Amino acid sequence: MHIGIIGGGHVGQALALALRRAGHHPTLLLRDLARGGGDAVAPLAPLPGAEAYILATPHEAAEEALAAVEPGTVPVLDATNPLAMGPDGLDLAFGFDDSGAERIARALPGLRLAKVFNTTGADVMADAARFTPRPVMFAAGDDGYARTIAIQLATDIGFEAVDAGPLRAARLLEAHAMLWIDLAMRRGLGRDFAFALRRAGTP
Repeated sequence: MHIGIIGGGHVGQALALALRRAGHHPTLLLRDLARGGGDAVAPLAPLPGAEAYILATPHEAAEEALAAVEPGTVPVLDATNPLAMGPDGLDLAFGFDDSGAERIARALPGLRLAKVFNTTGADVMADAARFTPRPVMFAAGDDGYARTIAIQLATDIGFEAVDAGPLRAARLLEAHAMLWIDLAMRRGLGRDFAFALRRAGTP
């Protein structure tokens, strides 16, 4: 697939590397946007022939970054998390009764949106296949085709991809991402770990 990756930070670069290794054709379209300010970014020019976009900017830059994506066309896969600094450090800006993905969907009606690639770190996404068992990656979305593409791409780059249901489930996925961030940054696990599903009776 020809995939436009919106955002050239750690996540965007990791996904580009992994997708290229899996035989896809990713193109980085924007440098990462500085959280909380920075220079204005030129409007995104649509990628000719794009079959999907991955949003890998800071969450607060999402609407600006997606302004050139025509609603109802190709899927957009939201890899962002709505993070903010709180009294105890980095935390979710909001959650449990709303999600960053749902806010994007409300701001850009008709966007074929799915939530995916947000629940683990860039180092894991760059080479998920090196983990045994395979790390889990969840995908949620109200658009069935966008969710299918999210699951397929996550599988292609080495994850055990799990359908998490409608976009409302992004509230749970963003909280799951915060757990990974907390364990990595505050609890000493570092960035080289991932969650996996283990079923009874499997080795």
